[in-house]
Amino acid sequence: MDTKPIKINRRSANITEGKSRAPNRSMYYGMGYEEGDFVKPMVGVANGHSTITPCNSGLQKLADAAVAGILEAGGNAQIFGTPTISDGMAMGTEGMKYSLVSREVISDCVETCVQGQWMDGVLVIGGCDKNMPGGLMGMLRANVPAIYVYGGTILPGYYNGQELNIVSVFEAVGQNAAGSLSDQDLTEIEKHAIPGTGSCGGMYTANTMSSAFEALGISLPYSSTMANVHEEKVRSARESAHVLLEAIKKDIKPRDIVTRKSIENAVSVIMATGGSTNAVLHFLAIAHCAGVEWTIDDFERIRKRVPVLCDLKPSGKSLAVELHKAGGIPQVMKILLNAGLLHGDCMTITGKTIAEVLNDVPDVPRADQTVIRPIGKPMYAQGHLAILKGNLSPEGAVAKITGLKNPVITGPARVFDDEQSALQAILDGKIKAGDVMVLRYLGPKGGPGMPEMLAPTGALIGAGLGESVGLITDGRFSGGTWGMVVGHVAPEAAAGGNIAFVNEGDSITIDAHQLKLELHVSEAELALRKQGWTPPKPRYTRGVQAKFAFNASSASKGAVLDNY
Repeated sequence: MDTKPIKINRRSANITEGKSRAPNRSMYYGMGYEEGDFVKPMVGVANGHSTITPCNSGLQKLADAAVAGILEAGGNAQIFGTPTISDGMAMGTEGMKYSLVSREVISDCVETCVQGQWMDGVLVIGGCDKNMPGGLMGMLRANVPAIYVYGGTILPGYYNGQELNIVSVFEAVGQNAAGSLSDQDLTEIEKHAIPGTGSCGGMYTANTMSSAFEALGISLPYSSTMANVHEEKVRSARESAHVLLEAIKKDIKPRDIVTRKSIENAVSVIMATGGSTNAVLHFLAIAHCAGVEWTIDDFERIRKRVPVLCDLKPSGKSLAVELHKAGGIPQVMKILLNAGLLHGDCMTITGKTIAEVLNDVPDVPRADQTVIRPIGKPMYAQGHLAILKGNLSPEGAVAKITGLKNPVITGPARVFDDEQSALQAILDGKIKAGDVMVLRYLGPKGGPGMPEMLAPTGALIGAGLGESVGLITDGRFSGGTWGMVVGHVAPEAAAGGNIAFVNEGDSITIDAHQLKLELHVSEAELALRKQGWTPPKPRYTRGVQAKFAFNASSASKGAVLDNY
């Protein structure tokens, strides 16, 4: 390892030159810096550690390893914190409305500390869902050399020989309400589903975003599917610090890495792995921060050409730890690269191109595993995240269509203006096969904060209604959701979208084959219903929720706050 001083022309020089030199240096001396430290780069470590959630409670050891790696490579580590909201814990509560808001808070934290302290680079560490898009958005805004360190996935839990994960609990609630699971078994599933630290184990939102970051080239190869409890995750964090110091030398910045072509690579991997619907929202926001032209229709363009190669939960069988054993994201990427479905010339944080990084990865997946399929025998011939449009979603809506026998339904609307009453209707047995549930006023402005609907969708699965009941919402879904569900409906109800004017009993069609989301009501009737409508009063008038509701763009634009 080359530990010679790194010449910094832009940032660290600020504390050794000019009239402000003495007071600037004295602050550093107060923290134990020595004369020789002032020629070293100042490298931020954005540490998402907290004891709020298992996703983040195992991050401190990674932060410690990253700091050690920065010092070894000739830098000064400057540690600061970022917050997190546990989606799994907040699900179904008012707290869930802070989840997407936290993405913006995290990005603000990273941008503010990096720019305010004039750092030469930043290493961001996070685990739970919004940690990753929030961290990358802040990295892109600051645009100094940066690398993302994912906290790692969780191991599976077990009860009565059954493999468990967080979604098992939500589905068990529905089974219990339907009378097919005892109270005792429900309690035991709750106790055993989460065996330790790490992010939710399927190809849910956290693992989807970590995999996409690896495909972007902003994280190290293989790092996105490592388990938090395994020592290789600590080693990877330390190696990430070494790589970042080299990137500072070479001045490789996030906007050099996150381009239209690299986003195409990331979305291709999301499709190939069966990733979360939330990736659509987050990559619209990431592209916005990167200054890259990218629209909701680009997801549909990628979906049509990229097959689903991986048999992963929630619509498949395996967890991320099994994907890791099978060859990880590099194996998936090599298959896509050989099929002409990746841009091999994209730059990565390592200084190598995607093609160079994948050079030694086998061309075909190993025969002794079943998680990654060869290109000629995919799970599905096309991707799973479909963009549906129609008079209910002229700006687009997002549906996950894999794992369904027939992703088409026409049925009567069952209308709810909040999540809790919808959940209660399912638990009380009031929702029947053939119904189309409409959950509205849950978008970026209406929620506010666009909460996830894992509680009602999990209850539907548990009640045996996952393929026979449709559910549409201007809110979001957990990465663990599957079924006849359509989210991100835009424009949202609070902005006067047509979802606000659906009446109980109206006929609605969800057709993933034709990419349609239609309300079977005439334009004349819709016009009558709109007469005299006014937006609902804001649910919050002060604080972070009020600011989010006031500034948030449409979900079709990523629900960003600075789309001026």
